[in-house]
Amino acid sequence: MNSTVLLFAFAIGVIAGLRAMTAPADTAWAAHLGWLHVVGTPFKFMGSMITVAIFTVLAVVELVTDKLPATPSRLAPPGLIARIVTGGLSGATVAAAGGGAWIVGAILGALGGVVGAFVGNRTRSALVRALKCPDFVIAVAEDLVAICGGLFLLSRF
Repeated sequence: MNSTVLLFAFAIGVIAGLRAMTAPADTAWAAHLGWLHVVGTPFKFMGSMITVAIFTVLAVVELVTDKLPATPSRLAPPGLIARIVTGGLSGATVAAAGGGAWIVGAILGALGGVVGAFVGNRTRSALVRALKCPDFVIAVAEDLVAICGGLFLLSRF
């Protein structure tokens, strides 16, 4: 399998580590727009308007709930599991679109989800402390990194 495909599968997993629902939303949009060629793969459904709508709504809900004070840590089991699953789905879709083994893409995407979750958590905490600004400000910046970073990445595939 092409090393670029492997790198992209891992990288979209890292996006899932930052925002669990943004990675599959970005991936669904990329498939819908034809950036990812999923026709003829098990992930053809990712390009459907229904899938795009579902993941987009879930991503928006996540972006809002992430800012609430009662939201649990992304490292708590439910959040981390969600990042592993959505990173795996997104990585598998990327790998399949690249003509590679989707199972390898799923594994790399899931690993990227774990890396993104831990690195994102530490980076966000460190920036809040270093910049002495509210967590909300850094959270919005992280949203932009996840959304724009994922779309930029997938538009280059």
